[in-house]
Formats: sequence, C-alpha cells, structure tokens
Amino acid sequence: MSCVQLQLASLILEENYGEIVKKVCVHLIKNGCRQLRALVVETNLKIDEVRKALCILIHHNFVKFKSIKRGIVEYHAEVKNVLLHIRYPRYVYCAKTLYGDAGELIVEELLQNGQLLMSQVVSKVTQRLNEAIEGGKVIDQTFVRDKFADLVNTHFLMRVGNIQSEDSMDTTSTIPVLDIKEEDVYRIPQCMQGSGVAQLPGNKRRRSNDADEIGRNKKMKTESGIAQDSQEVAPDVGIYWTVNFNRFHQHVRDQTIVDAVSGRVDKIAAEVVRTILRVSELTTDPGAMMTTPISSYEVFQAMPKELNLPKQTLDQYLKLLADDQLEFITKAGESGGGMYAINIFKVVKVLCTAHIESVVQERFGSKCFRIFRLLLLKKHLEQKQVEEFAMVPAKEAKELLYRMFSEHFVALQEIPKTPDHAPSRTFYLFSVNLNEVSRMLLERCYKAQTNVIFRREHENSENKRVLEKSQRVEAIAASLQSSGANADQTAEIEEMITPPERVQLDKLKKTFTKLEHSELQLDQTVFILNSFIHSVL
Repeated sequence: MSCVQLQLASLILEENYGEIVKKVCVHLIKNGCRQLRALVVETNLKIDEVRKALCILIHHNFVKFKSIKRGIVEYHAEVKNVLLHIRYPRYVYCAKTLYGDAGELIVEELLQNGQLLMSQVVSKVTQRLNEAIEGGKVIDQTFVRDKFADLVNTHFLMRVGNIQSEDSMDTTSTIPVLDIKEEDVYRIPQCMQGSGVAQLPGNKRRRSNDADEIGRNKKMKTESGIAQDSQEVAPDVGIYWTVNFNRFHQHVRDQTIVDAVSGRVDKIAAEVVRTILRVSELTTDPGAMMTTPISSYEVFQAMPKELNLPKQTLDQYLKLLADDQLEFITKAGESGGGMYAINIFKVVKVLCTAHIESVVQERFGSKCFRIFRLLLLKKHLEQKQVEEFAMVPAKEAKELLYRMFSEHFVALQEIPKTPDHAPSRTFYLFSVNLNEVSRMLLERCYKAQTNVIFRREHENSENKRVLEKSQRVEAIAASLQSSGANADQTAEIEEMITPPERVQLDKLKKTFTKLEHSELQLDQTVFILNSFIHSVL
C-alpha cells in the first residue's frame, strides 16, 4: 500500500466517521495487526474510545479480527474497503436504475450502517418512502420486502456470518467466531418471507434451522443485556445483511462492456452482449475472465421482445462480434446453434488501453499518441524504427520518446551485443509495459481524488460564514412554510441573503458540482485500471 492510498483513506475516514475512528484505522494500516491494549497505548486514546471505534470499523467491514491465541485477538485494517467508500454513490445509482426508489433506499441504508437486520431495513425504507410520497398513498412493507428479496436473489445483498452454535463453539473461548454456510449466504430467513413478518408455514427443516439460529441469537442478546424485553426483539434478530460489492462491480463492469460495444458496433449489438451477460451473470464467478458459454438459441430466447430481432439477424450479429479483431465474444462450440462466451479479460484490456491512450493524447499531444499506439502494436522498436513508422522527424521523435520515458509511460530495454555493454554495440528497444503504466496511473488517480477532497475542504472553510448563513435562512424558510406562512413572509426571510452572497453561493454550487463530477470520473478510471490489474494477476 502506497502513501497516496494511506492519505486518501485517512481523508475518507475523517470526513465520514470522525477523528477517533480515523486515528485507530490509520494506525492499523500503518502498523499492521495490533491487539486492543497495544492500540490504546500507541494511539493515546481511552480504551472505551478505541472499542467504539473498532466496533464502527468492524461493522463497516473496514477492520477484521482474528484469534491468535486463547483469549487474544488481533485487529487488521482492510484498506481496499475504505477506498471503496468513494464508489458508494455509484452503488446507490445502480440499485435505483435496477429496482427503483425502494432499491435505492435499501442499498443506501445498508451502506450508511454497514450491517442491518432485514426487518430494520424494511421498516426504515418504508417510513422514508411514506414520508416522501404525495397524494395520501401509503406504501406497505410487503412491497419493500419484495424489493429486498429481489436484491438478495440477484446477489446484490448477502448475509453476514453468524456466531457459531454452542455445540461447535469452543466453550473456553470468549471470542466470537462468525460463520455461515454457503447455501445460506443468499437465503432469506423463513420468518421474513411472505406477506407477514410472523413465522409462516413452509418447509419444516428450513424453518427449524432459522428458528434455532434466531433463538440462539435472541438468547445471546438477552444475556448480554442488549434486549431484555422479548416484545421488542425483531423476528430475524442476529441475521444481518450487507452489500455485496463484488456483485455491484460485476454489474458496473458489464454495463461498461455494453457501452463499449454500442460505441464500436451499434445498439442492437450492445443488446446482444447485454443479454449474454444477463443470462450468464449468476452462473459466472465475479472474478472469472470468461463468462459461462451459452447457446445462440438461449440468447434468442432471452432477447428483449420489443426488439423483434429475427434469429438469422441475431446469428449475423454474433458472427460479426466473434470475428471482430478485438475478440469481445469467443465462439466456444457448435452445439445449440453455436456456444458463445464473452472474453472479459480482452474487453477489460481494451478499455484500460483506451483510458491510457486518452491520457497520453491529452498530456503529450497527438504525435506522442501515435508513437504510443505504434509501440503497443509492434511491442519493441528502436528509436530509428519509431521515426520511420510514426513518420516523425528524428529530433522530435527522440524528444517525445524520452519525455514519455521520463514519466514512465514508455520502458527502455538494453540488449548488448558484447559483454562490455558499450553503447555503440547495444540495441536500445522502447516498449510499453501496460501493467506498470496502469499501476502508475492508478496512483495518480488516487492522488487526484485526494486533491479533490482537499479542494472541497478548502472551499468549505473559505466560505464557511456564507454557507452557514444560507443553511440558517433555508431552515427558517422551511419552518415558516411548514407552519403555513404566506409567500411574502418566506420571500422576506430569503432576502436576508444579499445579492453578492447569492452570486458567491451560485459560484460555490458550480464548484462543488465540478468536484463531484471529477470524483465520479476519477472513480470510473480507477475501476477500469483496478479491473485490468486484477485480471492480470
């Protein structure tokens, strides 16, 4: 982990969770695994403050713990999960696009709280929807529960590990062991299925497992003094849910692939690729470099009916995509009219290369861009060959090559003819190491995200007075409107902000909008670069 990533993680934690949580997590990032007593001594914080900070960090999956000896626990930080915090708005937007307002609020609640019971999420989201809705309509909890179930069935949400049963736990240890069976990760408990929250008739064995699990957690909660009143205990107590980031990443990656195909071919080809991805998404591992092969007949059956695409035209599109030089789609067999799979590695590599080429063109100009693409195509070239193939004068080609070399976009390899490495008897070959360039650009993106946060903090501190005044005026105006005041009274309050202050506020609003857009665009680049680096590994 680099210093840039540490600085960015520190800013994210301080901005969203406060100084104490940041101090504890950053100390774990810098120093590795630590015990509670060591954390208290080394951070100079009170033991209660460290415990609360660790609870927050564990709840949000920023810190994990493990038992090294009987009664001794070590904590370690997960930096990659902290850096994902910048991507939270994208997760919420994906949920809204796929499942509407209810799906958006469900994912938002889980991201804000880290882990929650299904009953808590359903109750909170239903309340928020009813507060926002107009016209006297009331949304029932069943609607929200169905949306939650849809998110679970498509693996966007998953269960967190439960405390092991008393039979399997070590009775001499006070350290909880979280465990969950693979088949239970995406299974909603029986008590939360159907139209009611009470226990429903159904499969006796599954119901018994849920009842045992919930009863065990109820007992532990009561013994610890957290829930003494049995009437207030939720029906699904102890069964917590969280967001499955890998599934969201898979969806974002698939959408990026669809957009790339749409730009290269057309929208119908993009729909063909979208259908293949949709049919194979639950059977393909999120980290796989090739989707599960499916037949053209299955693709035809799953295509949107409104397109009214004939089977012959679909086969032509599949052949066109399979024969394309970028090889987005690979033909894996002849059965069922032809078996087709999407080569995720090649698509991600093409997208990553396009991002890097865009950076080269913007930073160095069109001639450097031509040289860079030439090196990607030819792999290794001498300076004289670069001059000839790129049709650039010798002096300019030398200057451009060494400029890119100095900023690590181009690598240089020496191949001596003789053991003495004499320059006159040595070949100097220029090339592009895509993996190294991706890592270098990734660090620059993290640095840029850090600068965006610094800039936002600077703008907030410089304009603190006018922002606070604007918030007070808006609060007073909202209070008057809710109490039934007329428009003249509200306008009089709003006039407390002078014209110069309004100009300043408008300028600030535009600045914050630009910073938000920059942050989202940077995160998109980070996502593509990270996807390529992980695919190479």
